[in-house]
Amino acid sequence: MTTIQGCAAPEQTVALPAGIDLASQAVIQGVVTGAGTAYARLLDHSGEFTGEVVVSDEGVFRFFAAPGSWTVRIIAGGGFTRDIPVEARLGEVSQLQVAV
Repeated sequence: MTTIQGCAAPEQTVALPAGIDLASQAVIQGVVTGAGTAYARLLDHSGEFTGEVVVSDEGVFRFFAAPGSWTVRIIAGGGFTRDIPVEARLGEVSQLQVAV
């Protein structure tokens, strides 16, 4: 795993980073296509902001979340916003595809 200098976030790739024990993780990840710069925002079951990442140049984003109901909000240029409800489950990767 590599990090970008000046940022604590690991590189966003489709493949899970080596060493991730999926048995103890609930992962929400996805790919945003058709956007330049875009952001993925994680909202909890009540709609409260939990976290946000800039999607990679390939459109990839990932959150490690507690099991339960979440919403991923994709925000892109041109005023594009889409909310995607997702259920995070321990030991699974919830995969999203978002076309802008």
